[in-house]
Amino acid sequence: MKFVHIADMHFDTPFHMLSDRANLGEVRRLDQRKAFKKMIEYIKENEISYLFIAGDLYDHEYIRQSTIDYINDGFKQILNTKIYISPGNHDPYLKNSYYAKYHWSENVKIFTSQIEKVELEELDLYGYGFEDFYLKESKIEEIKIENKQKQNILITHASLDGGYDDQRVYNTISSSKLKQLGFDYVALGHIHKRNLTNDNRTIIYPGSPVSLGFDELGTHGMIVGNIEKEKIEIEFVKLDEKEFKEIEMDITNINEPEELLEKIEELELNEKDLYKIILKGNRNFEINTYKLYKQIERRNIIKLKDKTKIGYDLNKIANHSTLKGIFAKEMRNKLEEGNIEKELLEKAIEIGMQALS
Repeated sequence: MKFVHIADMHFDTPFHMLSDRANLGEVRRLDQRKAFKKMIEYIKENEISYLFIAGDLYDHEYIRQSTIDYINDGFKQILNTKIYISPGNHDPYLKNSYYAKYHWSENVKIFTSQIEKVELEELDLYGYGFEDFYLKESKIEEIKIENKQKQNILITHASLDGGYDDQRVYNTISSSKLKQLGFDYVALGHIHKRNLTNDNRTIIYPGSPVSLGFDELGTHGMIVGNIEKEKIEIEFVKLDEKEFKEIEMDITNINEPEELLEKIEELELNEKDLYKIILKGNRNFEINTYKLYKQIERRNIIKLKDKTKIGYDLNKIANHSTLKGIFAKEMRNKLEEGNIEKELLEKAIEIGMQALS
């Protein structure tokens, strides 16, 4: 039984917090479509029998009908593939949702918050979805597999062991109890990082097909599997052509903004990927990340993060009987008092030292 398992596509998510780069949100939404099309082509070429979509296919708040039409047109291209969707917390099965009111392709089945079993010739498929943006009491652990002679699959959007969900409001289930239920494969969604490891081949998060930001580093795509009784073959197939990457840059020996900008422009980068540059070390001048970011010509650097520390040795400078020494002593005392925000004081120290130089 060959299948594809995806989750957390988040079609039409706005990417508001991704970057100040103009049109980057539009670019990433186009990348989502490219990844989806690539998946559809893979399913056609490899005659995949089943497609499992474990929630958050789209963002309910932002989804457009044109995007739903695009998704459904893709589904119509693979009519020989049975498609099962378990709605998640971002795309719940609401009365006014496209899941409820749209005329989906004939090969699409959408689950609700009532656990449902679909009996097929070669397997029994259990599905459980969200009907609201929160699901506090999971019913998953109550499932009893009726026919263990067949292959049994579960598809749901869930927080395994409460991970990343301190309030436990996103269908939290216990991994140990889930294993005890005896499913041959559990297709999960909700966590955007895949958990495909050698010791866990039956309870799977595929991760998001397209990375949504710098908290989702590395490659992204889909899970492709083949299940026979007591035998599971699973592999990861990349869909997202871009990767989000972080580069740490020590600026301790850089003495002026122009030199820093020059060093950033000289970084060896993969032109397809998207980068966050993290500045570290001791800074010898005031850093205005917003201004610096605007000056960077390389369009795939989309974020700057300043994690540097002030480079002035106030104790050493305070020993000098100069105006700069008096200033350093005063600033050191204010830092020790702790009455003013440290970051503001450090900025004041940098401006003052530069003015007194």
